[in-house]
Amino acid sequence: MTKRQMKLGLSIRYMGYHAGSWRHPDVPADGSSLFRSFLDVTKTAEKAKFDMVFLADGIGVRLDDKPKGSMCRSRHNVELEPLTLLSALAPLTSNIGLVATASTTYNEPFHIARKYGSLDQISGGRAAWNIVTSWSDHEAWNFSMASQLAYDTRYERAHEFVDVVTGLWDSWDEDAFILDKETGIFYDESKMHVLNHVGKHFSVRGPLSVRRSPQGRPILVQAGVSEQGQQIAADYCDMVFMAKNDLKSAQDYYASVKDRLEGVGRKRSDLLMMMGLTPIVGRTREEAQEKFEYLESLIDPVVGLSLLYRSFGDLSHLPLDAPVPKPDFDKVGLKSSAQMYYDLAQKQNLTIRQLYKKLGMAQEHKTIVGTAKDVADEMEAWMEAGAADGYNITPAMLPHGIDDFVELVVPELRKRGRFREEYEGRTFRENLGLPVPASRYDKTDKSAEALLVS
Repeated sequence: MTKRQMKLGLSIRYMGYHAGSWRHPDVPADGSSLFRSFLDVTKTAEKAKFDMVFLADGIGVRLDDKPKGSMCRSRHNVELEPLTLLSALAPLTSNIGLVATASTTYNEPFHIARKYGSLDQISGGRAAWNIVTSWSDHEAWNFSMASQLAYDTRYERAHEFVDVVTGLWDSWDEDAFILDKETGIFYDESKMHVLNHVGKHFSVRGPLSVRRSPQGRPILVQAGVSEQGQQIAADYCDMVFMAKNDLKSAQDYYASVKDRLEGVGRKRSDLLMMMGLTPIVGRTREEAQEKFEYLESLIDPVVGLSLLYRSFGDLSHLPLDAPVPKPDFDKVGLKSSAQMYYDLAQKQNLTIRQLYKKLGMAQEHKTIVGTAKDVADEMEAWMEAGAADGYNITPAMLPHGIDDFVELVVPELRKRGRFREEYEGRTFRENLGLPVPASRYDKTDKSAEALLVS
């Protein structure tokens, strides 16, 4: 019996997810500003036949110097803009999907539709948009706003935003462009569609000035766990990037999102759930543990406390070995993360120091420390338990985090029949095994035809 294969992505932000990764002697400290660093790890992932590289993003330096001195010790300050970076990577790669994050709060739908549509053309059908609403006042201050939009407003705007973008991507039928030099006809007028959207947040005429995507439309990705975020995923998305530390929570979230699909006329297989995973891999468990403990030693306590700040406020007045206090959920920036961190601390009886070490390793993503067999065993187990369709690898540090995974874990997954030997298709959508979405105008035409027939 053929085993279900898993999908694999590589998240490449900041040259590693570990809070102290830039201090490691094998990591280029300024790697997040160096194109060559991103090119090297992307080529490693593509050689290993990964589905995608993924760029998280925020449009501002989302830090407060609390506790004092934490800001100058953090690597969360300078980085490359995702779409610019992926456009540079596109002609230097051939098969790997290119996922960039962009905010629905500080962009306009036509901007996003045009930029991602262009990346999709440049890459030959390998573009994807990770949809976020943005959450911090630091970002609002960069866009002439005194504070961020209210939580419900951000998600209401996001839902309409995605509807407009997908509508703009349907502006041109696949065969709209005749390009007949003899007759002088560039495109078939009946195959160009003007959106004419008028809604609560946006008024967008269209059409989009980019032709239809080689993969139908760019892949849509979402990572929010809120009710509103899950509904956007069910209505529009092809992939969800999920951050869960325990199996039961992952299973519940997986089921919650998948169960919504039938209600919007989609199959459960139309949406892939990708678990964030930070593997610390060694040839022996002892070697893996040594790597883990060394990384932990690189977290400055002041930086560690800053990781807790947006969920718990300033804890510098408390002993580091004190229990984790309950957050004020009415004041936190990301409610879902604050709840997750507090629940984790309660479940595992963690101190403040122990919690910031866990978050400093991989933020909220699951960490596995062990041999290739240990890592593959757990990846298989979570997938079989209905917790994930694949994994977005969030390495503690780059390039060694992906080098170790590709050298040790990928061969183990292939030996078990869990991961591809070669890419299946030309576009990102083909390699993910996802259906091409129909144009909304195809649906209109078909319903009209049905009426005429009846």
